[in-house]
Formats: sequence, structure tokens, C-alpha cells
Amino acid sequence: LLVAEQTMGYDKTPDIILEVPVAVEGHIVHWIESKASFGDDQSHQTYLNEQFWSYWNRFGPGLVIYWYGFIGDLDCQRDRGILLKDCFPTDIVTLSVIKIE
Repeated sequence: LLVAEQTMGYDKTPDIILEVPVAVEGHIVHWIESKASFGDDQSHQTYLNEQFWSYWNRFGPGLVIYWYGFIGDLDCQRDRGILLKDCFPTDIVTLSVIKIE
């Protein structure tokens, strides 16, 4: 997938693109991005503009994990499709694939 995306001119992709979406805290997630940093206002706004909204446009809603936490007020895009967490969620709901023949 990464090679295909790069040949189309996309140079950045999420760390994980899910073949089958999952639900986290009632929100559908198609991709996961992991950041080994603290999510402060300046870095998060940069990531939103340079990465996360691009991922959302191409893959749909996603999850960002900041390893060292984040400013709570930054988790304000959930309704628009970008969730923030400080660890991998334990309450993942898997979705089933239904074959239609």
C-alpha cells in the first residue's frame, strides 16, 4: 500500500491503515498514527495541517496516539473524525466483514 500511495504522489501515510475498520469509544477508525512525543498545541496543529487531515481525506476517520500524552483540549476533533489517545485503546470493537454474493 505504501508503494502504491507514493507512486500517486502521496509522500506520507499513517503508521497503520486498517483493512477492516474498528470502533474506539464509539468512533470508527480506519488508520492509526503513533507519535513518540507529547501533543502540545503547536506540534498538534502542525500535524493536523501537514498529516492528519490528509489522512482523513484519503482514508476516513483515524486515531492518533501521543506516547507522552497531550493537552486535553486538543482532543476536540472527534466528531470530525480524529481521535487522540495517550496509549493503545483497550476497548476496541472489531467490525465484521459481510460477504454479499
